[in-house]
Amino acid sequence: MKRRLLRPVRWTPPPAPPRREQSDPPLPPVRRIDVPGTGPEDVVVDADGRIITGVSDGSILRIDATTGAIEVIGNSGGRPLGLEVCPDGSVLICDSRRGLLRLDPASGQVDVLVDTIDGVPLIGASNAVQTGDGTIYFSSSTQRFEVEDHVGDIMEHRGTGRLFRRDPDGGVETLLEGLQFANGVVLAPDRSHVLVAESGGYCVTRYWLTGSRAGQSDTLVENLPGFPDNMSLGSDGLVWVSIAAPRNPLLDRLQPRPVVLRQVSWLLPAWLRPKGERTVWVMALSFDGAIVHDLQRPGDDYHFVTSVWEDGGTLYLGSFYDTAIAVTSVPS
Repeated sequence: MKRRLLRPVRWTPPPAPPRREQSDPPLPPVRRIDVPGTGPEDVVVDADGRIITGVSDGSILRIDATTGAIEVIGNSGGRPLGLEVCPDGSVLICDSRRGLLRLDPASGQVDVLVDTIDGVPLIGASNAVQTGDGTIYFSSSTQRFEVEDHVGDIMEHRGTGRLFRRDPDGGVETLLEGLQFANGVVLAPDRSHVLVAESGGYCVTRYWLTGSRAGQSDTLVENLPGFPDNMSLGSDGLVWVSIAAPRNPLLDRLQPRPVVLRQVSWLLPAWLRPKGERTVWVMALSFDGAIVHDLQRPGDDYHFVTSVWEDGGTLYLGSFYDTAIAVTSVPS
């Protein structure tokens, strides 16, 4: 695949807040469940307590967290990222190449819900959530880069991420544009607003759906110390956020400088470009923006956590690069 040339935008990021490489109390050790594939990017849990994830060859897997038994329940035909289990048992799939899909786990049939926006193919579909009436809120991270080159979008900082709403009749509306690598999506329990993580902006943005601020957006949490990725609503009522990696000091220094420096950096071999530190890191936020949990441990056994699902204190983790999902817990 030919790498797209970078067209960077200059930006001065705020100074990174301090972080600890291991939280106190520390995040407990993870238990790996190896999967037949690479990159179980998102993890969700169905009504029967089984884990659903997708891997790089398009396979959608259903996993028994107790026994580790794995079955293939479908294939997206592309590269699945964010998933959502709907009340009827179907699974929404954000496929970075094919758009927004719906899988029937019983038959394995995959239907395309959205593959174009205003006549332009939808690429970079990232995360989705569905309401009880069938309305779907979903994000796309980029309009310029394939998922394998997602670092290019972060380095470019052009802000082509978007947040959409798909109505039950199939109509799609763009709610927000100009997002910095839009990622995880969470709907507030009272449906007053929807949250979207901006990985490249180190923040979580809030879009108001009801009340006097309907149609407006603001920032729930800004200047995070890492790259927020997928998000989910926990059984504890908190917004759980995966932090894929800490902020990279070199990248932050390059952002406000002449754009040619990032263009040259992008042309270097991957091992010479800015890269993420190995860590296992998740946060939990309240809906007023307070950080309730900041849980970390060194990434010796697992790394680059791109999703987290909390259920009764158990944490299920996914990773874009690893070959397993991971299970740990909220420390008491």
